[in-house]
Amino acid sequence: MNQPVMALPWRTSAWLNTSAPVDLEAQRGHVVVACAFQMLCPGCVALAIPQMKAVHELFSPQGVIVVGLHTVFEHHDAMTVTALRAFVHEYGIRFPVGVDMPAADGGPIPQTMAAYRMQGTPTLLLIDRSGQLRRQVFGHIPDLHLGAEIMRLVERQ
Repeated sequence: MNQPVMALPWRTSAWLNTSAPVDLEAQRGHVVVACAFQMLCPGCVALAIPQMKAVHELFSPQGVIVVGLHTVFEHHDAMTVTALRAFVHEYGIRFPVGVDMPAADGGPIPQTMAAYRMQGTPTLLLIDRSGQLRRQVFGHIPDLHLGAEIMRLVERQ
C-alpha cells in the first residue's frame, strides 16, 4: 500500500473473546493487527492463526491490539458462529474474533471483505495509531518481516 488511507470500520454480526464489539475508532492510539481468516482455509490454520497468536502474545504488552475477522466467502452453511466458537476454543485463540457481516444482497462476499476489497484469506491488516491502514497483504508474510513492521508502527509516535 503506497499511500496510507483511513482504515474502514469493520462490519460484524458477532464477537468472540470479548464482552463488547471491538470498535476500530475506539482503538485510536494503539497499533492494530487484524487478520481476516476462515476456519476451513488451510493457509489460515497452518500459518495465519499461529502467527496472530504469537503476535498477540509478544506485542500485547506494547499495547498492540490483535483482532481476528472471520470472513466467510465460501462453505457458508458449515461455518456457523457455533462452529467458530469451537474452533476458537480448540486452537487456543485468546484475542477478539469478529464475524464479518454477511452480504446485504445475499451474495457470497461478506461486508468487511468487500469494503476492503480483499482477494481472499488470510488477509493481514496493519493499522497505525492514527487509524490509517498502513499495509494490507493477501497471503502470508514471514514472521520477521511482520515483527519489524509492527515495531516500526509501535515506535512511531
